[in-house]
Amino acid sequence: MTNFTLQQQNFTSNDISTRLQQLGANLASIQTLFTDASQQQAILNLAKESRYFIEWTVPDMVKKDDIDQAAELVDLGRVLTCWLFDKEKIWSDSTDNLETRTQASSQAQQWSQRVSEISQTYERSVSNG
Repeated sequence: MTNFTLQQQNFTSNDISTRLQQLGANLASIQTLFTDASQQQAILNLAKESRYFIEWTVPDMVKKDDIDQAAELVDLGRVLTCWLFDKEKIWSDSTDNLETRTQASSQAQQWSQRVSEISQTYERSVSNG
C-alpha cells in the first residue's frame, strides 16, 4: 500500500467535522505562509493536500444531503487550483504580485473561517444526533 493510500485511509477514517478541521488548519497555515515569499513550496504542498482533503470529503457530505456546503468546498477546490496554476504570477517579485499574495492570503483566511463554520455544523449535528 502506498503512503498516499494510507494517508487517504487515515483521513477518511475521521468524521466529516474532523476532516474539515484539518482542511481549515491547512488553510490557516497557507494564510500565514503567504506572507513569506520563501514559503512557496510549502504553500503549494498544502494547497495540493487540501484539494485531496476536499476530494475525500465532498462525497460523504453529498451522501448526507449537504449539497450546498459540499458545493462550497468544490468552489474552494477551484480557488486552490487557481493558486497552483498561477504560481508564477503569484510568486514573481513585482509589486503587483505582492498584492496578489496579499489577496490570496486574505482568501485563505476567509476560507479557513468558512470551513470552520461548516465543521461546527457537523459537530452540532453529531452532538444532537
